Amino acid sequence: MVTIQSAEAGAAAGPASTGDAHALAVQALESEFGELIARFRRIITEAAHRVSPGMLPGAYKVFTTIVRREHTTMSALAEMLMMDKGQLSRTVRELEQLGLVTRVPDPKDGRSSILSPTAEGLARLEAARIPHEDGLGHALAEWHVDDIRELTRLMHALLSEKAPAR
Repeated sequence: MVTIQSAEAGAAAGPASTGDAHALAVQALESEFGELIARFRRIITEAAHRVSPGMLPGAYKVFTTIVRREHTTMSALAEMLMMDKGQLSRTVRELEQLGLVTRVPDPKDGRSSILSPTAEGLARLEAARIPHEDGLGHALAEWHVDDIRELTRLMHALLSEKAPAR
């Protein structure tokens, strides 16, 4: 892992090294995001296996998106997930066979189908999420509330691609 200490040391050296300090700080942040993404992937993979042994993370993502939307069409889902319609169709068929989602004709457009989670799918997803349900709360248990708010503010700024207000 790259440490931020190197960036701070560079900043202390003077204005000429400000660019270097910035680059080192960005590298350290990228490293931490890499660790966060790896942890998130593990959590998703474990949850997918708890919903149905052998379920791939991609199928889990499709399933949880259907759950969040409650009712959606294949086209809307493909657009939302930026996914090939053929692959999505195979994944939805697998989710149907597992009893996790239903597909019914769209009353507004007979060529389309409405996808919805089943009661069984919702129950299995709820059970799959329990082990990690309070993971973030546990990780932040010792944090001061102001630090949590500051992290939230900075994450929002980063995701908005706007410099945070000082």
